[in-house]
Amino acid sequence: MPWKVPMLDFRPVVVLGAGILGRRIACTFVAAGYNVHIYDISNNALNETIRYIDENMEKFTTLSKIVKLQGSCSVFTNFEAAVPKAWLVIEAIPEILELKSQILGVLDRIAPEDCIFASNSSSFKSSLMLGEVSKERRRLVLNAHFYMPPNIRIVELMTDGETQSEIFPFLSGVLESCGMIPVIVRVESTGFIFNRLWASIKREILFILAEGVSEPKQIDLLWRHMFKSTVAPCELMDDIGLDTVALVEDNYIAERQLDGRMTVDWLRDRYLSHGKVGKKSINGGLYHPSTNTPSSPQLCLPDISIYIIDVGSGGNLKDMDHQFANGRLVRFTPVTNSLSTLISGLNAPDGIDISSSIGKLFWTNTGHLASVPDGSIMSARLDGRGAKTLICDGQLYTPKQLVVEDNTQTLYFCDREGMSVHRCGFYGQSHEILIKRGEPGTDDRYDMTRWCVGVAVDAKAGKIYWTQKGPGRGYKGCIYRTNIETPLGQTAEARSDIETIFEGLPEPIDLALDVGEGMLYWTDRGELPRGCSLNRAYVGGGGYSETQEHPDILARHFDQPIGLKLDLKWKKIYVADLGGSLYRLNLDGSGKETLIAGQGAYAGITLFSRCS
Repeated sequence: MPWKVPMLDFRPVVVLGAGILGRRIACTFVAAGYNVHIYDISNNALNETIRYIDENMEKFTTLSKIVKLQGSCSVFTNFEAAVPKAWLVIEAIPEILELKSQILGVLDRIAPEDCIFASNSSSFKSSLMLGEVSKERRRLVLNAHFYMPPNIRIVELMTDGETQSEIFPFLSGVLESCGMIPVIVRVESTGFIFNRLWASIKREILFILAEGVSEPKQIDLLWRHMFKSTVAPCELMDDIGLDTVALVEDNYIAERQLDGRMTVDWLRDRYLSHGKVGKKSINGGLYHPSTNTPSSPQLCLPDISIYIIDVGSGGNLKDMDHQFANGRLVRFTPVTNSLSTLISGLNAPDGIDISSSIGKLFWTNTGHLASVPDGSIMSARLDGRGAKTLICDGQLYTPKQLVVEDNTQTLYFCDREGMSVHRCGFYGQSHEILIKRGEPGTDDRYDMTRWCVGVAVDAKAGKIYWTQKGPGRGYKGCIYRTNIETPLGQTAEARSDIETIFEGLPEPIDLALDVGEGMLYWTDRGELPRGCSLNRAYVGGGGYSETQEHPDILARHFDQPIGLKLDLKWKKIYVADLGGSLYRLNLDGSGKETLIAGQGAYAGITLFSRCS
């Protein structure tokens, strides 16, 4: 029977498996305008997929060769609900041959007759998965081996030995329209094309090492110099994991009857048996752990996004009448040095934070007039779409710093002219005032020592910190701490559990807390010499029995610093100032770098990294 191109219409592409590669495959098709169903048994994996697509859509869209509206992505934990109308199913499930065979057998029974099945497996030929697949369907089965889009766009297409030949030019055209680079493997081949090349390189390197001819560092030096490459083979093997390197080579040994004594046997004896499996191990791998850490910030830069609030009063403001509709939410990508606007026209935005669990941004808008309760809390997806107002309608005056507590899905934030500290749920529900330091609408609002600005939360210890900034030149700023929960029988206006941590500060603004080390960080936009600074102090461990008497000034010479975010994984601090600059420093204040200079008027910042 001659093969016919399937009717696509609005039929979905189905991706089975929402792992690291599955979500990238899904994003590839969504960006090119296809509707995608993605299936996984894990809700967490599906949530990560939606977040990944939201965050990375722009990268994939630029690859697509067709001008088309973005497609949609729907998630499923019910396998049979995801598949029935599909024209293409791509399996990206774990590399377990029996499981893949079972999945293809079920697909054969429930998928449309013209549906193409593609396996993303890098280890198994699709012909090995056909035990439960009907003879008629086998001509629609093939391997489609994606590498790591959007950075590595190669897709190797390989027959199962019976695949209809017309499918290859058809799928190649589809993949090219998505910005991929399809390569056709002419006959069945374990390892396809590239992995066979790569396997031979790995194999010969193991021979070189086992024979004592050279060492990893020298091999990588030669490789980089000869091929002008930033990627070196020994480092890459450590990245992949030496255990994975051994398992892949086992397949070649079994198929070709190779001698593994000087390759995988040596590797297992010398490295794996001692727990040296690569960068994911504290014991290191081919490289010593001191030079081969689990990852480096530089390697992770492609997966770091920094979200910044531009309050709208900077150099891009041409008409002062538009000041309160000139705010922006922008995203900065350090590796490409690119700055893009996600949302514009905001009403004096200020604080921002991110929920990793649901893939959303939350921020505050201080509103038009400080004396009028026209402030608000908003949320949006990571690409800026789906913006929603969570709290408004006269409930807030000038909400400032906001922090996310992901475990309880709670937002904590300060209201400056409202002279209060608040919390609510991720959808604006259960809004309550935790601390109230003055009465709005009275003369209290003119007393800047009552103005609550920055906030930080230690959820495990049940503590909340906040700043009351004081006048700009008064050295009357304070930092306070209290229990999150109000003592029984007390109110937000009158609490007996409030501690003064520091007083007499120039003008403390935003806070950040390193709970593990008991260190509190804050920006101060007050007068020199102690103002316009980044500060740190020890505020005690779990018992909170000790507090550092005098805070340390870590760095100075900012232009009215506001936003502050810690990246404890890589031991970095990010600071944004009203001069429109973004800085990165080490946790001790050294190594100050300017990432952005004079691009607006920046306040709150948060960041998102997918590096594990």
